[in-house]
Amino acid sequence: MRPIPTQPAGNSEPSGSSSGGASGLPAALGAYLIWGFLPLYLILVKSVPPIEFVGWRIIWTVPICLLIVAFRKQGTEVRAALGNVRVMLTLTASAVLIGINWLVYIWAVQDGHVLAASLGYYINPLINVLLGTLVLGEKLSKRQWAAVGIAAVAVSLLLGGALTTLWISLTLAISFGTYGLLRKQVAVGALPGLTIESSILLLPAIGVAFYYAGTEQGASFGQDIGLSLLLILGGVVTAIPLLLFAIAARRMDYSTLGFIQFLAPTIVFFLGIFLFGEELKPVQLACFILIWAALAVFVWDLVAKRSAQAKSTLPA
Repeated sequence: MRPIPTQPAGNSEPSGSSSGGASGLPAALGAYLIWGFLPLYLILVKSVPPIEFVGWRIIWTVPICLLIVAFRKQGTEVRAALGNVRVMLTLTASAVLIGINWLVYIWAVQDGHVLAASLGYYINPLINVLLGTLVLGEKLSKRQWAAVGIAAVAVSLLLGGALTTLWISLTLAISFGTYGLLRKQVAVGALPGLTIESSILLLPAIGVAFYYAGTEQGASFGQDIGLSLLLILGGVVTAIPLLLFAIAARRMDYSTLGFIQFLAPTIVFFLGIFLFGEELKPVQLACFILIWAALAVFVWDLVAKRSAQAKSTLPA
């Protein structure tokens, strides 16, 4: 999945001005709609063990990313990153984190814990804010501290009533929050970064695929044409939404893009309730309500800051 929009220094995909927001909106909606409906695709490959599916997802993401990088003429950025030891160490760490995130998310959806997965990505923006404070020394406003406090109460409710799935939500939120933090430290765009991360994971992924090829549980790639095509599609649904996100990030304000981010976990939430028939426990409902309240405070703070900045730029 994906972190809340952050803008690394030197990123080749800078956010544009708000004047370009209209042209970026379709791309943003496309990215988050794909991410939101991803559980439907994951159910189609439910017969594939989660760790094997992650392997195939990595294997097919690499060539698709390379094609898009070539089309967008970002090869220079990829080569520059490959020649920087610090960047490569950071991307190796972020590759491990995104691999963990993919594995936990896929397992959660296929094992019927769609709501826990949804909650993880609702918590993620607040984790990002907290990491920014603790690690980057960023200052939180009173409203942001209030949002973090409300979220902490929400998570604490799960300690008593839904402890068995709490680890799913926290693993997804923390792994992706930390992933975003690491990616913020390197001047590599979203797509070149994913290309390098996937390449770093490629050898382990091939090893996993070969291991499962010799087992009864394996997908037996190439024997079932339909399933094989679905596995190839894993690379597409990984790379394409990220490309759309990169386009949107160039053409619209990051604060606006941040609001649209909540579309994906909302879709996942409703899929869990109405399509997958997952039971919404009272304690989970209370947690979601508190998280939504925290996000409302968080968004309120962003809107207030944006309004104040706009007023400050008006001519006297």
